[in-house]
Amino acid sequence: MMTDVSSETRRLKEPLLPLEAVRVGFQYAIKEAVQKMGATAPNPAVGCALLDGEGRLLSVGAHPAAGQPHAEVMALEQARQKGVLEQARIALVTLEPCNHHGRTPPCSEQLKNSPVQTVWIGARDPNPQAKGGAEYLAEGAAPKNVRFLADEPELLPLAQECKALLAPFASRVMRGRPWLTVKQALDGRGSMLPPPGQKTFTSPASLRLAHQLRRACDAVVTGIGTVLTDDPSFTVRYVADHEGRGPRPLIVLDRQGRMPMAWRQAREADGFHVEQCHDVASVPALLGQMGVNWALIEAGPALLKSVRDADLWDDWLAIHHEEHGGDDQLSVTLRNGRDGNESPVQLLRRYGD
Repeated sequence: MMTDVSSETRRLKEPLLPLEAVRVGFQYAIKEAVQKMGATAPNPAVGCALLDGEGRLLSVGAHPAAGQPHAEVMALEQARQKGVLEQARIALVTLEPCNHHGRTPPCSEQLKNSPVQTVWIGARDPNPQAKGGAEYLAEGAAPKNVRFLADEPELLPLAQECKALLAPFASRVMRGRPWLTVKQALDGRGSMLPPPGQKTFTSPASLRLAHQLRRACDAVVTGIGTVLTDDPSFTVRYVADHEGRGPRPLIVLDRQGRMPMAWRQAREADGFHVEQCHDVASVPALLGQMGVNWALIEAGPALLKSVRDADLWDDWLAIHHEEHGGDDQLSVTLRNGRDGNESPVQLLRRYGD
């Protein structure tokens, strides 16, 4: 349990800031982090915004990739380069600042030594090796005023969005497996089969979302039936992929060894690490061992039925195509039944470019 950090002394120091400024600042931080989803594994996607004492936005940073500076450092450095660092009074961080020495120094220490007086945190860090940043910031010399979105009723929707942003990383750290998203497109008759000669039947907007989702995920899971029928590439198109992206796992459920060698070689040339798997139940742990935070399941009806029957999914994106020119109808369902705002897919829909 975190110690009380709201002493009268710190209350006097804390800038009187409207919650609307906190809300807007967090939206900038979340959006910046969403742009990096798919580039940070095995680390989480994290965003940070710095405000002055009157709530004006000074800088926004996001963790770009594992081994590179964290979001807080990016925001502080951006403010320094703009010559406004000394004006920083409030830091808005989607995830509790880390409190350990890894490939980079602790972000809690960076904030502790900054002009920031108040740190708003969107979600606690589930990683036992990194947690404790909130306590470090609130205690000792030059304590900061630490606040959590979840403690402010008006900001609970933002807390849910920060939880959704963290969900893929939290899944791997706490369950040993990635967050699993199913994408399923259905026509007006409820069929997944596109018309003859076509590979898809969804609208351009839905197609763009599908490729945003591919970019945001760290791995793809499919079945051999899809490979043999559709000859899919699973590459990111319609939106720009992350620069310098390393090989991504592409898991193919193939019990009988029917994967064409030419297709496998083509996917490896596209930047995938192709793995053949015989049992769908073993896929989540396999991906967890690979450091995958978020995996996308793109497959045909047979594999999707197996995934549903085995409860091997976390959220399910269904795209219902309108055959008479209307917009596709999209729905996102969480397997655990909680609020749909806790789905990273919803976050991508809201903040994706």
